[in-house]
Amino acid sequence: MPLALTVADRAAYRVERVTGLADALARLNQDGFDVVVLDGALPDRHQSVAALRQATPHALILRFSAEHEGGIEWRVVGDGTQGRITRDDADADGFLPTLATLVAHRANQEALHLSEARFRSISEASPLGIFVSDDQGACIYTNPAYHEISGLNFGETHGTDWSMAIHPDDRPGVLAQWHDALRNQTPFQAEVRFVRGDGSVVWTRLNRAVTQDGAMCLGHVETVEDISQRKATEAVLRAAEDDLFAERERAQVTLNSIGDAVLSTNMQGSVTYLNSAAETMTGWPLADALGRPLAEVFRIVDGTTRQNAPNPAQRAISEDRTVGLAANCLLIRRDGTESAIEDSAAPIHNRDGQVAGAVIVFHDVSKSHAAAIKLAHLAQHDFLTGLPNRVLLTERISQAIGLAHRHHAQAALLFIDLDHFKNINDSLGHGVGDQMLKAVAERLSRCVRATDTVGRLGGDEFLILLPEIDQPEDTVWVAEKILASLATPFLIGEHELHVTPSIGIGIYPDDGIDVDTMMQSADTAMYHAKSKGRNNHQFFTSEMNARVVRRLAIESRLHRALKQGEFELYYQPKMDLVSGKMTGAEALIRWHDPELGLVVPEQFMAIAEECGLIVPIGRWVLREACRQVQTWLANGLHAVPVAVNISALEFRHKDFLTSFALTLKETGVPPRFVQVELTESLLMHNAESSMAVLRALKRMGIALVIDDFGTGYSSLSYLKQFPIDTLKIDQSFVRDIVSDGDDASIVSAVIGMGIKLKRRVIAEGVETQEQRAFLLAQHCDEAQGYLFGYPVPAKEFALSLDQQVHGLRE
Repeated sequence: MPLALTVADRAAYRVERVTGLADALARLNQDGFDVVVLDGALPDRHQSVAALRQATPHALILRFSAEHEGGIEWRVVGDGTQGRITRDDADADGFLPTLATLVAHRANQEALHLSEARFRSISEASPLGIFVSDDQGACIYTNPAYHEISGLNFGETHGTDWSMAIHPDDRPGVLAQWHDALRNQTPFQAEVRFVRGDGSVVWTRLNRAVTQDGAMCLGHVETVEDISQRKATEAVLRAAEDDLFAERERAQVTLNSIGDAVLSTNMQGSVTYLNSAAETMTGWPLADALGRPLAEVFRIVDGTTRQNAPNPAQRAISEDRTVGLAANCLLIRRDGTESAIEDSAAPIHNRDGQVAGAVIVFHDVSKSHAAAIKLAHLAQHDFLTGLPNRVLLTERISQAIGLAHRHHAQAALLFIDLDHFKNINDSLGHGVGDQMLKAVAERLSRCVRATDTVGRLGGDEFLILLPEIDQPEDTVWVAEKILASLATPFLIGEHELHVTPSIGIGIYPDDGIDVDTMMQSADTAMYHAKSKGRNNHQFFTSEMNARVVRRLAIESRLHRALKQGEFELYYQPKMDLVSGKMTGAEALIRWHDPELGLVVPEQFMAIAEECGLIVPIGRWVLREACRQVQTWLANGLHAVPVAVNISALEFRHKDFLTSFALTLKETGVPPRFVQVELTESLLMHNAESSMAVLRALKRMGIALVIDDFGTGYSSLSYLKQFPIDTLKIDQSFVRDIVSDGDDASIVSAVIGMGIKLKRRVIAEGVETQEQRAFLLAQHCDEAQGYLFGYPVPAKEFALSLDQQVHGLRE
């Protein structure tokens, strides 16, 4: 019969006995029992145990055993019971407490099984991988999540070390961290790479802890989280951050490398950024400026009124558009210094397109303003002298004419040209010439009133405007003052230079009622002053226009004449006064103009000099004379030396000697057949330089003649040093030597000087036998003039050479 035992608590027990299986089942259905003890002789024990197990699944089912083995045997046997006891044990006093202990033990086991089942359920449902190892570190459990993460099943992990799956490169570091955590009794966590079963790599986060019973280590539990996605996201974010950093760095470098200053503000008008240029221009470092009001950092005022200028950032924000800074603004730096600036401000928008602030871009325009002012000045002033140029002069003349017209008054223009100034440039160089022009400009400025204007038209031409005069004669004292001022020598470097002006005067309204006419009248009067001997002043007259028109016509035709070969050389003989034989000839230029006819040098050479054609014309004369002499020699004629006149501009030209030597070489003429005639005034102007050129000509084998001797100033010391071969007495002295005692004395003195200096002397302009006789009596060597022959073309002169050849043969 089964024995039922109910344990209420450890101090009280309730025991019931039933006689059959049916009674037991009925009783069990009514109340719960902790232990059921079966009679060992119970028939069909297996079926009975099964029925009892169904009726009370949680009860401990034991059976009596006839064998006495001492104590209760606790084990599951084949019939389904969970232990056996002997009848002697059942009668013992400690039986019931033992059963109670068994019941408690069983409850503990069931709780343990339940806990293990719960752990397994949680473990298998957990997304975290779980790796459980014993105290030696060998794996005793892994959950499905660990299998998924590691790519290994339990069979592959069982018994392995917990660090087996860690990437070899990460393993040493992780183990070192783990041992440090053990030693310091601190939590362990690490992010490492796992090498999966298929060789792929996955990023994981490990948490590993020790399971202990007191101080005893029972094993370890490791949780594994797959963080590959997070790592990938972090990599993307890191790349994005790197890109953003690089972009910001590029933007920062760009902003700091550009010349413009950049400043930004938020909606409240506080400074949020300055680049390097903005720091420099405002004087505010970024760290000091951040958060400060814009008006404190970017302080701008109107350059004219000195009032605070409108804030461009506020306008850009309020109007939501790009705006420019008001003109003429000054930025006041932190230290109080000022600079002119130009800028623009634009709104800054957020992602939603709303205005979030403003950015101001500005730059210093102080230098450009200064440059603009300078350019404006240069546009109206002469770069060399600083005087008003033609543009500003024209404007002021126009204003003066308008003012004079309204007041029924008069105004005057003085056109000033420096006589022979080109000689200074050609002989001493443009550097000296420029210094001379500046000195002249200073002297002219001291000759006028503050209300008058002195300007430079260009080259050596100056213009003086007298806007208010009572009568034309008022201009005379200005002109005389100019003549006196320029008469004093100029000391330019080591040179003492002289210059004289030719001054033309035009009066409004008599000589013109507009700017062009006034300037033309003064210009015309200036040329009239030159024709009057220079170094004087002349008022404009209507008769001058005809001469000006003719001069302009000649100037334009001279250019054509040089190109189209309208020039021709005539040759006039030079005769020995004793033997009567031809000793040489002078080449004289003639111009055959299609409309004007034959034009003599007196009518065009001065114009050629003024318009810059004298040098190319002079070179043509030399080349043509050399070519002609060589032709005569080739034709067997008894050629004589031919003299060519060299102008001052040609003589002072930097290429004169080179061009002269090249002409001799190209024509092939022997140098002894070429003579050069130079005026004494030309030679005495910068005598040292003249000496060098003369000696160079002598080294070429050229004979040198001083033309028009006696008409200028000569230094006897220089005259003695100059390598001159012949002195040529000017015809103005020869003309009246028979009737004028002074002229006769001068000619006699020149001849005597020539004899003393061992120079040949030739008299020009000899037209009568009386003149010839006088010269012969004074022992003059040669003569030239109509008495011996007129200037004739080369073909006609060749006949004289041919006759001389025949005369020599006879």
